[in-house]
Amino acid sequence: MDRVTAEDMLMFVNAAITSSGQREFHSAEAEQRLSLDFLHEYMIGNYRDLYAAALALDINDHNATLIVHQLLATSRDADDDQRRLEGQLIGRRLRLVAPQRVYRLFRRLRQSRVNNRRTRAIVRDWLAHRPDPAFDAVKYRAQLKQAVRHAHVKPESDELAPFLFTGKTHYDTPILEAWRRAHYEQAAIYKLPYTVAEGFAAKHNINRATFLERITPRMTRMELLRLQGSASRSKVDVDVDLGSMPLTRLSSYVLSLPLAERASRRDELTGALRAAAARIASNRWGRVVAVLDDSFSASGSRHKRRRPLAVALACHYLFEAMADSYVPLWTSGRTDALLTYPLGMTPLGERILDALEHNPDRLLIVSDGWDNAPDGMAGEVLRVWRTRLDPQHKVSVVHLNPEYDADSFDVRKIGHVPTVGVRNAEDVPALVEFARFTEGDTSLAELREHFDTRITRFLEG
Repeated sequence: MDRVTAEDMLMFVNAAITSSGQREFHSAEAEQRLSLDFLHEYMIGNYRDLYAAALALDINDHNATLIVHQLLATSRDADDDQRRLEGQLIGRRLRLVAPQRVYRLFRRLRQSRVNNRRTRAIVRDWLAHRPDPAFDAVKYRAQLKQAVRHAHVKPESDELAPFLFTGKTHYDTPILEAWRRAHYEQAAIYKLPYTVAEGFAAKHNINRATFLERITPRMTRMELLRLQGSASRSKVDVDVDLGSMPLTRLSSYVLSLPLAERASRRDELTGALRAAAARIASNRWGRVVAVLDDSFSASGSRHKRRRPLAVALACHYLFEAMADSYVPLWTSGRTDALLTYPLGMTPLGERILDALEHNPDRLLIVSDGWDNAPDGMAGEVLRVWRTRLDPQHKVSVVHLNPEYDADSFDVRKIGHVPTVGVRNAEDVPALVEFARFTEGDTSLAELREHFDTRITRFLEG
């Protein structure tokens, strides 16, 4: 029974890391959501303690908010000790989730009629920890208004309640006053957050180029990055410090550029990617060989465009930063990582054979696991290698899979090597260490000890 519990939990963690309920290359959005919803229901019904503990792991925001919703909606099923720990985990986790996702969670709780005392306390505490309530009131006005009503929270500022519910002729808080004046004064628009200012710019029929040029100082790094294309078309220069960007997000940006632009900006882009990788490189891994999937399936889907390839590209630069010696092997056979693009079949077996010839200390495979040239060769190569040539496991092999397989409720595996889901390369050092639990001989006691350690570190901040 303990073995089954450990396997179920590892399966859920892989799903919670990789799946966001959106369409993947190999499965539709409806299949993803149905599979993921079933998995959440199954886990909370059978392993509530471990299910809540997943909030302390490297899961994505989508699944974190799903877990929070499930825990709050089933409060009556938890005892006092469980509610106490769950409250701490929920409070800590929500402070790490993007605010727009938290507000969407509060809306779902309201729609589900979840309004118990613990839910109101969670909402109240999260709002109390927001660094700038007035900023939230302007940027997320409708969402904040609903959350305050649902949780019966009294805004701390004397001006927030009138701003949200009744209105005033003048506000002492600068951003609230700027919002009021922006209804009839164009200059006030440029004192507001970009997403709010954009609506007022359309209302006042402000020229797009003029608007972008003047609003740039108010934009976040992500907004600057997303708008580089439209700013260029409007002949507005938007400068972004690429070196400060998160590695996986930066990789997605690089892959969105035409090949010619990537080539012309090679030094700038490569330097930014290496700088981002160096910030998260935590230790040394010796001789590393990586098999990186840039087959056609790495193009992802309409919702997750080129996401699997972006993860592979980000991992490439991270492995380079952490290795004493490093050999990358792309499934396409290409050798220029910066100019990679999704194309062709997935000859994982051939590339794994090539990788093992380099006699690495560590073999890392970044792929969705759909080995089809020929089908099943990768798993057979690794089986023979493990049983005949390396029974002592001198070479560490880990498969990092960026795509959730809705049919199996897990990420697709290659043979019997340790496989973990991955969404961001930033989490890879921790995931590679976690992979040892997926080799098939992990006891529930070991897994619980690992979770307890992660919970302690997570709550200590």
